[in-house]
Amino acid sequence: MSNPGIDDDIFQQLLDTVDRYTRERLIPAEEQVEENDEIPEEIVQEIRELGLFGISIPEEYGGIGLSMSQETQVLEKLCYASLAFRSLIGTTVGIGSQGIVMDGTEEQKQMMLPKLATGEIISSFALTEPDNGSDAAHIKTVAVRDGSDFVINGTKRYITNASRAGMFTLLARTDPDNKGAGGVSAFLLPADTPGIMLGKTDKKMGQRGTRTCDVILENVRLPETAIIGGPENLNKGFRTAMKVLDRGRIHLSGCATGTSQRMVDLSAKYAAERQQFGVPIGQHQLVQGLLADSQVELLAMRSLTKTAAEKYDAEGSAVLEASAAKLFSSEAAGRIADRAVQIHGGAGYIAEYPVERLYRDVRLLRIYEGTTQIQQMIIARNMLKAVAS
Repeated sequence: MSNPGIDDDIFQQLLDTVDRYTRERLIPAEEQVEENDEIPEEIVQEIRELGLFGISIPEEYGGIGLSMSQETQVLEKLCYASLAFRSLIGTTVGIGSQGIVMDGTEEQKQMMLPKLATGEIISSFALTEPDNGSDAAHIKTVAVRDGSDFVINGTKRYITNASRAGMFTLLARTDPDNKGAGGVSAFLLPADTPGIMLGKTDKKMGQRGTRTCDVILENVRLPETAIIGGPENLNKGFRTAMKVLDRGRIHLSGCATGTSQRMVDLSAKYAAERQQFGVPIGQHQLVQGLLADSQVELLAMRSLTKTAAEKYDAEGSAVLEASAAKLFSSEAAGRIADRAVQIHGGAGYIAEYPVERLYRDVRLLRIYEGTTQIQQMIIARNMLKAVAS
């Protein structure tokens, strides 16, 4: 069950490479991405060549095979730049590929994972619906059996990388008599399957350069062999989704840590250089308080993410710890962003300064892969379960 990841020396080389690429290539491209709401295709290709689409995919299937602990460190380096760049690989590294890694048949793994690892195919996770986001057990998209096939109808909403995807991991209700978690299956859906239509690209508050849109399914036909894990995994898709989301919450905690480090660094630099009343503002105790609180929360989120990742690597599961890390890290990133704007004063409200964009970008961290309120419920339920047992 344990996952030690790759050799320490090789991992350090990867970490250094990602750090250098982020600072020298991605940060200078942030304004272009923000203005055009698009990641340049040459950067997409460079990220493929760095192998970043395959960091979570085992080496035997063409990936790099990082442990969860190693993955969060890479994400921290990558997310020092705009979170939009992480979003490009996020669905493939996490929720798009890991269902196959965890529960797929050997044939499914051999067919899909090598292409995902190189970025030849970008995957997307089609879970959220107009009426169901975190309430994944009550999916309304239906898959009706027709012989050995399923005919699928429904709408998925806010699907990241849908317009880039070559493959979707799709959650649909295969047992109409079971309205809860037990009636849902997970399918591998090629993006060129007839009956798939994409809505217009969403315009968002932040994270410009990311792509999300509706995915409309009209009489989409898939064989039963497209179920992740094969036909014997019929009606077991919710279990796969929960395992994948458990891992994804640790992933996002690493993202929150990376962008928070950027905001802390920008705040400290500005406080050291900007003068008011004849001295740098960093010499004023109230500004020092803002800096200190941000630094403490940064260290705390890094530590909590490390703890959750290490438990996941050792045991293959860390439900409570993953939710705790995601809850704290995403909420703390929001507070750090608010302080960063406050430290910058009027400049923090001007788009010329990165903290204005970072403030908008981090707001989404508290929503996707389970809202803060969902994490609170998961944490409390696991606490009460432990007492009962």
